[in-house]
Amino acid sequence: MPRIERWEKFPEGVRRHLIERMRDRAISIADLNQLRLWIETSPEVPPGDWYKDFGSFKLCGGGSLAKTFLLPGQAAKGDKLS
Repeated sequence: MPRIERWEKFPEGVRRHLIERMRDRAISIADLNQLRLWIETSPEVPPGDWYKDFGSFKLCGGGSLAKTFLLPGQAAKGDKLS
């Protein structure tokens, strides 16, 4: 199983998209810290679509890359990570 990539390894376009979605969805510094702590564990992620529900937001990805943020009520596709 792949592991989620660290921010500096994301393609520039993906980083820009994530920053835009973070602003659009008003993700707080506390939320981002929660995300940072999770990413620092170098979690395994499935090779296909997946999402991680943090309560106040969802992080969606595919393989080793995060792809977007969703609000709590928005539907995510793929495998739910614990």
